[in-house]
Parts: sequence; C-alpha cells; structure tokens
Amino acid sequence: MKNNIFNIVRIYLPLAAAISAMSGLVYLAVQQDYRQSANDPQIQIAEDFAGQLAAGRPMGQIDQNSQLNIAKSLAPYILFYDEQGKFITGSGQLNGQPPTLPAGVFDTARQAGEDRITWQPQDDVRSALVVVHVSGQQSGFVAAGRSLREVEQREWKLLWYVFGAWLAALVISLLVLIVIEGGWYMLGRREPADTETEDIE
Repeated sequence: MKNNIFNIVRIYLPLAAAISAMSGLVYLAVQQDYRQSANDPQIQIAEDFAGQLAAGRPMGQIDQNSQLNIAKSLAPYILFYDEQGKFITGSGQLNGQPPTLPAGVFDTARQAGEDRITWQPQDDVRSALVVVHVSGQQSGFVAAGRSLREVEQREWKLLWYVFGAWLAALVISLLVLIVIEGGWYMLGRREPADTETEDIE
C-alpha cells in the first residue's frame, strides 16, 4: 500500500506542476491580449492627431463640444500638452479639471517618441493611455486614453475560468491516478488460481 501512495505522489507532483504552468501560461497570454488590444483605438487617435499637428494644424481646433468625464465614460478621449507637459486643451476631464499626467510619461515619450501606460489618477479610474511626442513647429504631446473598466472585468472573469479549469484538472488527474494505482494494488493482492496436478504413479 505504501508503494502505491509513493507512486501516486511521485507521478502527481510533476503532473500538477505541469498543469499549473500551463494554466498560468494560458491566463497570461489571454490577459496580455486583452490589455494590449485595449491600446488599439488610442494608438490610432494619438498618431493621427500627432501627424496633423506636425503638419501645422493648431491644437485649439479640437472639438470642445464634448467634454468627457474619464471617471465615468468608456469613450476614448484626447488631451494636448505643450513641450513642458502643461495641459493646453482636450476632450477629457477628471473631477471637472484637466487631467495632469506624471512627468515621467512625458520624459519617456520625448525619448522614445511614444509611451503606452496604464494610468491610474485615482483609485476608481484606470485608463489605457498612449502618449505621442510631436516635434516641429508645434512641439508637444498628444495623449489618447480610454477606460479599462470593461477590459478588467473580462480579466477577472478569465481569472476565475482559468482557476476553475486548473482546480478541476488537478482533482481529476489525482482521482485517475488513485483509480489506476488502486487497480494495480488489487491485482497484486489476488491469490494465484489453484492448479490441478495429476498424481504420477
């Protein structure tokens, strides 16, 4: 019996490790796809406006008729900053005020040309933000953002789905091993069948 328990543990531990690694890999791959895809509209918006500014379009020409509360709205918003990171104009507001971005975002965008971050200006507000640096006659920064609320809800659902599948795989694999080893144990305990012998005179 002890040998059977040892065999179960010896086989189950690496199997459980493999199941855990695969589950983690599935979650990470899908979660990153969710998060990176959340940047797509902002990339297009920021790069389009940056191209227009570089071509000489004034920053003040952005449509101001729609001011979005970025703490509530799921719609993309656009923000313009000067070369020093001072807000100029934009379609997004936070608590009735123009959003202020961290100085490090402008430094990275200035050096790399673009910065893509998850921006959390307050506890209940998280945005996928793309900041593009504009060089030329109107140097400055274009920032396009969008709420991550729906994306993060999908990520939580994904986490629970993967967790449930991981737990089920661990339990099922353990039960299968117990059944297999139990079957071998019972076979090993069977007494050999009686054999008939003939007396030789």
